[in-house]
Amino acid sequence: MSEYINNQTKRKEQLKSALRQLHEGKTLEELKATFAKILKNVDSTEIATIEQELINEGLPVEEIQKLCDVHVALFRESLDREPSVDMMAGHPLYNFRMENELAGLVLNELRIAIQYFKQNPKPDTRDKVKDSLRKLMEYEKHYLRKEHLLFPYLEKYQFTGPSSVMWGIHDEIRKGWKFMLAALDSAEKDDGELADELVQVFHSVEDAMRDMFYKEEHILFPAALERLKTEDWEAIFRQEDEIGFSYLQRGHEWQPMSSTQTSIAIQSEEKIIKKDLSMNEIPLKTGGLSPEQISMMLTTLPVDITFVDEDDTVKFYAETPERIFRRTPAVIGRKVQNCHPPASVDKVQKILDDFRAGTRDKAEFWIQMEGKFVYIVYYPMRDEAGNYRGTLEVTQDLTHLRELQGERRLLED
Repeated sequence: MSEYINNQTKRKEQLKSALRQLHEGKTLEELKATFAKILKNVDSTEIATIEQELINEGLPVEEIQKLCDVHVALFRESLDREPSVDMMAGHPLYNFRMENELAGLVLNELRIAIQYFKQNPKPDTRDKVKDSLRKLMEYEKHYLRKEHLLFPYLEKYQFTGPSSVMWGIHDEIRKGWKFMLAALDSAEKDDGELADELVQVFHSVEDAMRDMFYKEEHILFPAALERLKTEDWEAIFRQEDEIGFSYLQRGHEWQPMSSTQTSIAIQSEEKIIKKDLSMNEIPLKTGGLSPEQISMMLTTLPVDITFVDEDDTVKFYAETPERIFRRTPAVIGRKVQNCHPPASVDKVQKILDDFRAGTRDKAEFWIQMEGKFVYIVYYPMRDEAGNYRGTLEVTQDLTHLRELQGERRLLED
C-alpha cells in the first residue's frame, strides 16, 4: 500500500513538474518527449487536482488562465481516450451538455452569417449577423449557472480552480460578444471594414467557446461528478430555474434521488419551522419584528441587499421581485471574492480592506446596463464599539427616479 501511495505521489509531482516547465517556457514537443509515459495515462481528475494544487502553491491564476489551452493540448491525447460519462436527461450536467451542443450549432450559424455579410455587405445581411449574435449571447445563462451554482458547490470541497480560471475565460468571451454587438450597432465603419473586423473577433470568440466546451466535457464535469454528492446535485437542480437555461426549457425527466417519504418529511418540517419563526419576535433597537416580517420587509424594499460578514462570507441576500444582479441560494456561505469575476476581485478586496482599516465609510458606483441606470453602494457595518462586522451591498435601479420632475402631492391611479 505504501509503495502505491509513493508511486501516486511521484506521478503527481512529475505531472506538476511538466506544467511548471510549460509556464517557464518549455515547448509542448519538448514536454511530450520528456513525459511521454505518464502523459499517456493521465485522467481528467488528475489534471483538475494538479491545477488546483499549483494554485494553492502560489502559481497565479492569471498564468493558468493564460496557458489553460496549452494545458489541455499537453494532455489531449489521454483525455480523448476517456469515455464520456452517461448522464440521465434533466440532470444539471446533462443540461450543460445539451446547451453546448446547441451553442455549437449557433456558432455555425453565426459564422455563415458573417461570411455572407463579408461577401454581400449590406443592411439586411448585417441584420442577419446581429440576429445570430443575439441568439449566441443567450448562452450567457450557461455561464451564469456555472458561476453561481456549480462553482459554489465545488468550492465547498476546496476546489476553487475552475471558478478562478474559467470565470476569467467567460469574461473574455463576453467581451468579444459585446464588442461585436457594439460594432454592428455603430455607424462609424463601412460594411466592408466592419466585416473584416467581425471575422477576426468571431474566430477568437469561437475558438474560446469551443475550447471551453472541451474543457467542461473532459475536465470540469468529471471533476464535479467525483466531488459533488447527490444532495449537492439535488440542490443545484432545485435552483436552476432561478437563472434559466440557454436554448432549453426545464426538463422534468431527472428526479432527485431522495425518497418521496423524505421529501414529505422535509416539507412538513419546513412548515413547522416557518410557523415557529412567524410567531417569535426578535427585539430590535426600536421595536421588534418576527423573522417572517423582517423577510417580507427586505423583499419589499425596491433595492437589492446583500450582507457579507466580517470573514468575507456571504450570509444573506434579499430575494426581491426584480433583482438587478443574479443570486442563487448557492451563494450563501461562499467567500465574496469568489462571487466576482477574477478581473474585479482586487477592487472588491481593496474596499473590504479599507472598511476593516476604517479608512473608508462608503464605496459607490453607478453604471448603465440594459437601458437602466444602476446605483451600487457598499457600506461597512460596525458595532457600537466601532468594530468592523461586515459589509452591506445595496443596489438600486434609479432610472425612474432620475426621470421625475416637479411635484406630485396626491395619489393618482
